[in-house]
Amino acid sequence: MNIGQAAKHTGLSAKMIRYYESIDLLPHAGRSESGYRQYNAGDLHRLAFIKRARDLGFSLEEVGKLLALWQDKQRASADVKALAEEHIAMLSRKIAEMSALRDTLVDLANSCQGDNRPDCPILKGIEQGISCGAPSCSHGSEGVS
Repeated sequence: MNIGQAAKHTGLSAKMIRYYESIDLLPHAGRSESGYRQYNAGDLHRLAFIKRARDLGFSLEEVGKLLALWQDKQRASADVKALAEEHIAMLSRKIAEMSALRDTLVDLANSCQGDNRPDCPILKGIEQGISCGAPSCSHGSEGVS
């Protein structure tokens, strides 16, 4: 099957398939006599695995580790679990940060009258350096006046 067909079958773009090949997540495809990439069932299965791992938020580096573990029939499931638990911890940190950002923005939006006056607590909060409790936004002055 050619790259367009593989893309349609896996839900990935041809560009992503070529990229995964270029960074060695996918073995270099065989070529037809006319030079087109050719993918087999094993390639499609691997691409589906990569897509599902990416959909779960794993980084490309983590996907590489997962692929290596997936192919290693002598692997310890503890190694796979450790990688998953590290990813869960990272997701939990991101969720906490995003929740703190949302809460800060809700507070700023609630303090805004939303009328025709030029005074805007949202813009003041951004200007003064909002503080939401998350590491990504804990710089600047504390609170909004």
